[in-house]
Amino acid sequence: MAGGITESGEPYSPFVGLVYMFNLIVGTGALTMPKAFASAGWVVSIALITFLGCMSYMTTTFVIEAMAAANAQLRWKRREQEEALFNIRPPPLYITLTVDNVFVFFTERSGGHVDHFDIVERVEMGQMASMFFNKVGLNMFYICIIVYLYGDLAIYAAAVPISLMEVACGNHSCSAGSVKYNDTDPCWGSVTRKDAYRVFLSIFTVMLGPFTFFTAQKTKYLQILTSLMRWIAFTMMIVLALIRIGKGTGEGHPPAASLAGVPNLFGVCVYSFMCQHSLPSLVTPISNKKHVGKLVLLDYVLILGFYVLLSFTAIFCFKSSLLHDMYTLNFTDNCHVLNIPFLRYFLGLFPVFTISTNFPIIAVTLRNNWKTLFYRDGGTYPWVVDRVVFPLITLVPPIVVAFCTHNLESLVGITGAYAGTGIQYIIPASLVFYARRHLEPVVGRDAVNKHRSPFRHSFWVWFVWLWAAFCLMFVTANIILTDTKK
Repeated sequence: MAGGITESGEPYSPFVGLVYMFNLIVGTGALTMPKAFASAGWVVSIALITFLGCMSYMTTTFVIEAMAAANAQLRWKRREQEEALFNIRPPPLYITLTVDNVFVFFTERSGGHVDHFDIVERVEMGQMASMFFNKVGLNMFYICIIVYLYGDLAIYAAAVPISLMEVACGNHSCSAGSVKYNDTDPCWGSVTRKDAYRVFLSIFTVMLGPFTFFTAQKTKYLQILTSLMRWIAFTMMIVLALIRIGKGTGEGHPPAASLAGVPNLFGVCVYSFMCQHSLPSLVTPISNKKHVGKLVLLDYVLILGFYVLLSFTAIFCFKSSLLHDMYTLNFTDNCHVLNIPFLRYFLGLFPVFTISTNFPIIAVTLRNNWKTLFYRDGGTYPWVVDRVVFPLITLVPPIVVAFCTHNLESLVGITGAYAGTGIQYIIPASLVFYARRHLEPVVGRDAVNKHRSPFRHSFWVWFVWLWAAFCLMFVTANIILTDTKK
C-alpha cells in the first residue's frame, strides 16, 4: 500500500485520479511479488493474478456504489431534518424524470432537480459501516481493519531492517549474486546477520515509534517524494532485468506450475491489489465522475500489466532460488546486473525511505481505529489511556512480530490471505448488499444509482462471499497441513 492522496481533498482531474490510484495500489506488495510469482510457476501465477485482479475490480465497483448510496442517504436524512426544523409539509422526493437514462430526484422547494447519488461528500468506510451494518457487523469491520493495519505495520517494521541489514552485511562483490546467506552468517565479527537485523529494528522502533503518540499531518510532499523515488526504482529494475535478458545472460528458468507456492502467491496478490479501504479519499475529490468506472477499469488493466512485467522480468533474470523476499535486494549484490555502486545502494535503501514515511501514517490510522472501536457516545478517555495506552497497543504487537520473524513473503501472504480477504472481498460485498437494502425503502425501486456496479445482480455479491469463504478455508488448511508435515 502506498500514499499519494491529497490531504485537503481539493478537486483534481480524472487523469490525476488515475495516477493517484495507480500509486495507491502499487506499493510494498509489488516488491514481494516476484518471489511469490516464481514459487507458484509462471502459468499458474498469470492465471491467479488475473483472476484476483478481476475480483478486486469487482469489489472496487461495489465500494463506489456504496459511497454513492451513502451520499444519497445522508442527503435524505438532512432533508428530513430540514423539514422537521421548519415544520413544513414534505414535498415529493422523486418523480420519473430521467436525464441520460438516469433517474434524478426532484423537489418542489428548490424548483429544480438534484441527483442524490452524486459522490460529493466523502464518506469513509467506517462511516458507511455505521450506516449500513448493525452493531456486530460494525465491530467486525473495525476488527478486520485493525488486523490488516497490524499486518501492514509488521511488514513495514521488518522490511526496513532487512534492507539495512542486507546493505550493511551483504557481500557487494560481483560474485555475491550467487550466494544465499543464512541468518547465522557473520555480519560484523561475532555479530550475526540476525543480530544486525534486530539492531536495525531497534533503531527503527526508537526513531519512528514516537510518531505513534502524535498526529501525522502535512505529509503531502513526503508522499510526492516517495512516489517519485518508487517509480525511479521500479523503472530501473524492469529496464535492468530486460537488458540482461536481452543479452541472453538471464539465469532464470522458472517452472510453469507449482501448486505448493499458490497459497503465498494468493496472499501476496490480494495484498498487492488492496485499495478498497482508501477509495473514499481517492474518488471523492475527482472533479468529473461521469467516467469513474472506466477510469477504475483502466487503472486495473495498467496495474495488472505492470505486475506481470515486473514479475516476468524478475523470474527470467534471476534464479528462482536466489530471489529475495524484497526484490530490490537482488540488484545490490550482483554486479552482472548493475555495476554502478551508487545505484546499487539506491535500490538497496529505496524501501527504507519509502516505507519509513508510511509507517507513522499507518500507525496513527491504527491508533485512531482502536479509539473508534471502543468509543461510546458522550464519553472521553482518560489522558493515560488516550495518550499512552492506545499508542502502545498500536506499536508493540507489530514490533514484537518483526523481532520474531523477518520472512516478508509469509507476513505479506498471511496479512493478505486473512485481513486482506475481509477488506477486499467480504466488507465491500456486505456494504453494497446492505446499502441496496437500506436505500430501496427511501428512494423507491425506480431510482437508479448512476454509480452502481456493472456487477449489479445479487449473484455477484453471493459469489464474492463464497469465494472469500473458500479462500479462508483453503489458506487455513494449507497452513495446518504444512505445520503437520514439519
